[in-house]
Amino acid sequence: MKVITITSGKGGVGKTTTAINLGAALNYFGKEVIVVDANLTTPNVGLHLGAPIVPVNLNHVMQGKAKVTEAIYEHESGTKIIPSSLSVRELRNINHSKLKEISKKLRGMAEYVIFDSAAGLGDEAICSIEAADELIIVTNPEITAVTDALKTLKLAQEMGKPVRGVIVTRVTGDKNEMAISNIKEMLDLPILGVIPNDKKILASLRRKDAVLHTFPYSKSALAYKKIAAKMAGVSYKEPNFWNKLTG
Repeated sequence: MKVITITSGKGGVGKTTTAINLGAALNYFGKEVIVVDANLTTPNVGLHLGAPIVPVNLNHVMQGKAKVTEAIYEHESGTKIIPSSLSVRELRNINHSKLKEISKKLRGMAEYVIFDSAAGLGDEAICSIEAADELIIVTNPEITAVTDALKTLKLAQEMGKPVRGVIVTRVTGDKNEMAISNIKEMLDLPILGVIPNDKKILASLRRKDAVLHTFPYSKSALAYKKIAAKMAGVSYKEPNFWNKLTG
């Protein structure tokens, strides 16, 4: 059983999209998964999966008003989520360090617990890192994003948290992007996968579902499945052209 925090040095790099689709991909391979929206300030997991407002959320659990089991919701795919509140009022009196306690309570409830961390290196993000067994850093192939990812890596090292590797998102192949080899060299971490820039991800957001479910044969969905298969230690072969036509 692993608690994995998906983190990044800066916002807008595709961290929540990665947390949701990696969770959905692990679930696709038969793994029990809970995705926790630990980005309490700007929560998006519920929005992404069509559950923006729920009766009991992570904020209630952190305030001691509910048990963690009451805040778990199951998507029709089988992936479970714990959304956070969209209400600014419910941010008051939140002790972010309670994420570690919640992490302990979730152990044994799933094979993978995935925390979608707040962006940056503030208290909220630090508590998400502290709650994890290991981290996955998400970045874009841009020097500013990779530099911020490096700061996150150094913080993780100071905290004694292992980093499994890096997922590079929104890759277009443009000559002005940082080469994947340069990103690997700069961060000195394994590249777990490369997610192409894919309009299907935006389309899936409009449909309030993971791209893995809405467009299962899209380039981004296949890329997330490849990462999840490696993580879960299962064999996975990409469907060929004819599978895609008939799938």
